[in-house]
Amino acid sequence: MSTDIESPVMARVRQLIVPIATDLGLDLYDLEQRGGTLRVTLDTPAGSSAGITLEKLSLASRLVSKELDQHDPIPSRYTLEVTSPGVERTLRKPEHFHRETGKLIAIRLVDVEAADRRMQGVIVSADDNAVTLRVGEGDDRVVPYAQIDRARTVFEWGPQPKPGHAPKPKRSASKASATEVADIDTNETEPADEGATQVLASKEHLS
Repeated sequence: MSTDIESPVMARVRQLIVPIATDLGLDLYDLEQRGGTLRVTLDTPAGSSAGITLEKLSLASRLVSKELDQHDPIPSRYTLEVTSPGVERTLRKPEHFHRETGKLIAIRLVDVEAADRRMQGVIVSADDNAVTLRVGEGDDRVVPYAQIDRARTVFEWGPQPKPGHAPKPKRSASKASATEVADIDTNETEPADEGATQVLASKEHLS
């Protein structure tokens, strides 16, 4: 799992985007630059039951694009993607795990036997070094982020399991809302790729 220190360029990009997201009542959920793509993932504040409307996401895209064009913080050609996390969101950073406390997640571990590589549980707590999962009644396990290869939330219809109760078997969604769209495979047994969320706005920027 990525816990790398943010580069000065990306730190500057974050400084430019956060005020825009805040003014729109949104959070900057994630920020990534992979190759020639800058992906900005916006979400409603933690604890909110509402999703992002297409209109608000489109507005955010225009404002972010304008701000980046004006300040030109990235010294190379890139494509801007503005998106929402999706119903089954990738967890890459400690703050992502903390934000999803109380929710069921699926993780894939590194350097373990194949039979023990995958795990599901409800997040009891998360700090800067590890996440504590409740994988069964009275069975809490502390998993260091360094041991996590991939992680994502598990979307379930109906009430979410509470930290004090064992999670029920997964039921994959057959549909998703228009404001938060993800690729959902009913045969999925491992965390989805980080690019599973649908890109809702894209623009190429030249240096």
